[in-house]
Amino acid sequence: MTSTRVVTARLTARACHQRDADAALALLDQSMLLRHRRIALIRYLLAQQLGAPLQERHHQYVQKIAARLSAEALARIASAARARLHR
Repeated sequence: MTSTRVVTARLTARACHQRDADAALALLDQSMLLRHRRIALIRYLLAQQLGAPLQERHHQYVQKIAARLSAEALARIASAARARLHR
């Protein structure tokens, strides 16, 4: 059985290096399932940038998180998301 970390690493490589929208969406779904906050926002922005078919539940999840963050925190998260695309 493949570990969750290995699966996540493979999905991350596909999303960031191969610009795979489906992999980015799978990472976001994983983050939502695990109730991530910051990483979910990064993965949402990555999925959005890659043109993944985001659903209303994705938008609602990140809106709840973003509503609790400062403008500075959101800017840092957006910067981190952009950096992932350019690795």
